[in-house]
Amino acid sequence: MSSAEQQVRTVEVPGAVLAVHRPAADGAADGDADVREPGLFVHGLGGSAANWEALMERLSGQIDGEAVDLPGFGRSHPPTDGNLTVSGHVRAVIGYLEASGRGPVHLFGNSLGGAVSVRLAALRPDLVRSLTLVSPALPELPPQRSAWPTGLLAVPGVPAVLRRLSAGGRDAEAATADLLRLVYGDPEGLSPQARAQAVAEYRRRLEVPHAMQALVGSARGIVSAYTERGDQALWRQAERVAAPVLLVYGLRDKLVAYRSARRACAAFADARLLVLPESGHVAMMEHPEEVARAVRELIAHTAR
Repeated sequence: MSSAEQQVRTVEVPGAVLAVHRPAADGAADGDADVREPGLFVHGLGGSAANWEALMERLSGQIDGEAVDLPGFGRSHPPTDGNLTVSGHVRAVIGYLEASGRGPVHLFGNSLGGAVSVRLAALRPDLVRSLTLVSPALPELPPQRSAWPTGLLAVPGVPAVLRRLSAGGRDAEAATADLLRLVYGDPEGLSPQARAQAVAEYRRRLEVPHAMQALVGSARGIVSAYTERGDQALWRQAERVAAPVLLVYGLRDKLVAYRSARRACAAFADARLLVLPESGHVAMMEHPEEVARAVRELIAHTAR
């Protein structure tokens, strides 16, 4: 499913205008439309709604899915007040769910979107039927070494250096290859079409004036969330989530270590775990069939 096959609309929410994507033709039979349950998909740092296309396609028979571009990412404009913290993104997603009236939804989050989804489920349990978290960005100290470059985005001065590198015309194919090696367990397994789409998306981001601002601001937001204490601590909020949870971790993930899975399983009251030995940070893109199968089991459990 390519982005050309997505319907995109904009929705005004508190502090932002979000781009909301849904499949133009999701493969559900007309008679099944009423039995599908609503779902919302939230991408990770530097990503977009397009990250969920493969999984949404495979779940179209069970889930009436929509994917949002978080403020500043994809086709969404930056927040009007510049709030790119985890709580700022949560505000935007809650605003969309309230404006659309689609809640409670099966909520999906990857990386930053996972942290956003955990906080949302803790604060607004009335909006969440189930929670699927793919490599969620929950506090991990110390982070694994391969995640340090992402953390450096939050350091003053580093973003300016990256802007100069981008302005210097660094080869888009080489830069995309570096990114794919960071987030995929087996980047060599990508099809030529998928690799070409990734390069095209990288080039598109270079032309968006606010892209680096959104990336840096959200990276700083994650670092800040890692230091929060008390009721705002993400692990404390995970303990408050009442909805059933599916946790998906890849053993080749260079950004979120598998060791976090044990703590996550203990934190959520109703959790099940899917471990994919060959996956990296974006298992829903790399192994969508396996993730979809586990999600269907979660939905069946939720219904019971």
